[in-house]
Amino acid sequence: MSDPRYTPLRERHEALGASFTDFGGWQMPVRYTSDLAEHHAVRQSAGLFDISHMAEFLVTGPYAAEFLDYALAGRISTMPVGKAKYSLVLAESGGIVDDVIAYRLAEDRYLVIANAGNRGFVDAAFASRVRSFPSIPERDLPPRAADEDRSFAGFIGDRGVDVEDVSDSYALLAVQGPAAEAIVSVAEGITDLGTPWAEQKYYAWADAFFLGEPLLIARTGYTGEDGFELLVRAADAPALWDALIVAGEPHGLVPAGLAARDTLRLEAGMPLYGHELTLDTKPAQAGLGRVVAVDKESFVGKDAVDAAADAPILVGLTAEGKRAGRAGYAVVAEDGTVLGEITSGALSPTLGHPIAMAYVTPSSAEEGSAVFLDVRGTKIPATVTALPFYRRTK
Repeated sequence: MSDPRYTPLRERHEALGASFTDFGGWQMPVRYTSDLAEHHAVRQSAGLFDISHMAEFLVTGPYAAEFLDYALAGRISTMPVGKAKYSLVLAESGGIVDDVIAYRLAEDRYLVIANAGNRGFVDAAFASRVRSFPSIPERDLPPRAADEDRSFAGFIGDRGVDVEDVSDSYALLAVQGPAAEAIVSVAEGITDLGTPWAEQKYYAWADAFFLGEPLLIARTGYTGEDGFELLVRAADAPALWDALIVAGEPHGLVPAGLAARDTLRLEAGMPLYGHELTLDTKPAQAGLGRVVAVDKESFVGKDAVDAAADAPILVGLTAEGKRAGRAGYAVVAEDGTVLGEITSGALSPTLGHPIAMAYVTPSSAEEGSAVFLDVRGTKIPATVTALPFYRRTK
């Protein structure tokens, strides 16, 4: 068994009295004070998350865009510089290896952020796809002398793309909540923002500096609130954490752990790999068919991406009372027939009633359908509900 990994912010978390849990091989703060208090702070003001366990890959070269069109399910090549796009790494089987966000840093330079627990799988998938990426036609290769070697610095073979795992060089912090912009915009040490705050839209990013070193600020998140994710050199992460804590004090910012992050993303209907997404899940089953550019000429998984007509479908479920269904609990009909299984569930802190996501048979997936949650032998009435459960108003 390998030793547990800690982020560069371990000392900050310990000083705040955080409780830790294993997550993807990392020891991560699950809570600092109260799950509910941290959840409500994000909905009402702001929370500060350490998400430095996430994996980062740089994809560069003159054919980086075409490579990502081949390696990912979405059409990445048409994305403008300064924007980000949610996408999927698919297996040849059409199942989901991971869900990722790709950022276009320049015409020939991308950042892909993957889940911590899937870092090795995504790394292996990229390496394999570089090898299988169709060779560039001779007419498209850079000019060379007749006797020049066919290899080009920074490229792999003649494919015009290089993929580098840079995860260990960076840390990632997230400020999420209605006060996020007010906090990040005044944090000491952040300078030279490339795009004015008012012009930075959702799923866009801006370059800046922190203490004179490059800083990437993306308007993305995993809570259903406005917010920013800040990619910084690992060595500078503690100083950035401190600056955000100070800037957030007048606004009620609190450090928040994985427990709050999980209930926040569940309310927002956002899938979690290992729960809603797995290697056995096809995108359409998870409601992610829109992410797949099926009209692309070629991408890994294209020939197997369609789900069977009777494949389970991801739905939202709501119930009354306080007894919530949890991951692994069955969804049943009134007569006890098993219709599916819950993948994530909780008593919603914001809404005050139980919510869950579950895979159920297509015949029971229609919005408004009445089903039951098997909660430790007790059938709890529930209703199929459209996702997300919570949507911010501004």
